Amino acid sequence: MPLEPWQGRAILLVDLDAFFASVEQLDHPAWRGKPVIVGGDAHRHGVVSTCSYEARSFGVRSAMPASTAARLCPDAIWAPGRFDRYREMSRQVMAILHDETPHVQQVSIDEAFMDVTPNALNTEHPVAIAQRIQRRVAELGVTCSIGVGSTKAVAKIASDQDKPRGITVVYPGTERTFMAPLPVRDLSGIGPAAEAQLKARGIKTLGELAQASPAVLQRIFGIRADEMRARALGADTADVQQDDAVKSVSHEVTFADDLTGEEEILASLFSISTMVGRRLRRKGLKGRTLAVRMRYDDRSTRSVQRPLAPPSDDELAWRALFPAMMGELWAPGMKVRLLGVAISGFDGPAGAEASLFDEVDDTPEAESALRDQRNHRLLEAADALKERFGEKAVRFGSDLSLEGKGTGSSSKNPSDYK
Repeated sequence: MPLEPWQGRAILLVDLDAFFASVEQLDHPAWRGKPVIVGGDAHRHGVVSTCSYEARSFGVRSAMPASTAARLCPDAIWAPGRFDRYREMSRQVMAILHDETPHVQQVSIDEAFMDVTPNALNTEHPVAIAQRIQRRVAELGVTCSIGVGSTKAVAKIASDQDKPRGITVVYPGTERTFMAPLPVRDLSGIGPAAEAQLKARGIKTLGELAQASPAVLQRIFGIRADEMRARALGADTADVQQDDAVKSVSHEVTFADDLTGEEEILASLFSISTMVGRRLRRKGLKGRTLAVRMRYDDRSTRSVQRPLAPPSDDELAWRALFPAMMGELWAPGMKVRLLGVAISGFDGPAGAEASLFDEVDDTPEAESALRDQRNHRLLEAADALKERFGEKAVRFGSDLSLEGKGTGSSSKNPSDYK
């Protein structure tokens, strides 16, 4: 059927369907059509990272405790997760999107916004672009669902309406009609707490949110009240940001058996920080804030931060801070289920290495700087060996502390520890 003319901005949200599980089914043909769960061990505090649509029909969902998923779907195929493989596939998909436009904002490993607004040089219909993207992604062996709208909020909600492999189009001028009957939780930025406050005031749909009094929205959303109303109306003006700035780089490990000793907690923090440092150097980033996150056996969570001066990507320089940070979060007798390390407050790309033949300076400050340079070169050499020969090619003694202790669970998106 012919497409209706498109007038104005055109934003796509491309969302890969059950991404991790789809990659596993692609690589294991015998698993296709069967319930597949990617996540940690059901008997070792694991959680579901994602699952196939066959598993979802049993009620399994992302972030669900693995033990619950195992009860709901006892015949599921469990995959521990191969995140290097998922990142590889994600890069291939993002390359397809960049073939269409430079205006791509990747928001997670399996989602990206695109601005494909028709202009004098490119008059192609946005829906035709979405259809072509969907075909090209399918040729890789995975599928995607796409929302097409005039704003990021509309495109995001539209992408969830027809899964898997759907394209939902909201033409300019129809945003309010599309958004009004949807539940408030569908809108990005509304979590369980805000949803509960809205429902307590009789606000259950986006149409009702759009008509709510400014005073009510101010109490719930604060300075974001006007922004949330605009989103609910499908009238937000947020742009697709190219190369969206990274806010933090982090890594977390959920342990199969709770940690109870000071030495094993510190050793685990050292090992986790090695992974964070490597990611920072890969991205060319140095951060001003170090954070440690700790979750206990009662599932409560606390975190603590420390400033870094100068900005750093060197985990060897952070390690002296961990004992005091741990002291604020842990005391003997406490059981630790999860540990995380994050770096934020980035100072831009890492600077160039100093010359090996710089004039000698023997002040204490210079000796410290020289030691930092040597550490950085050591870490870069270790990074290069790992890139070529695998993660186990080079390891510090503390890295061995995590071997066999994790559940295999992982989050798709890094966390900010505040």
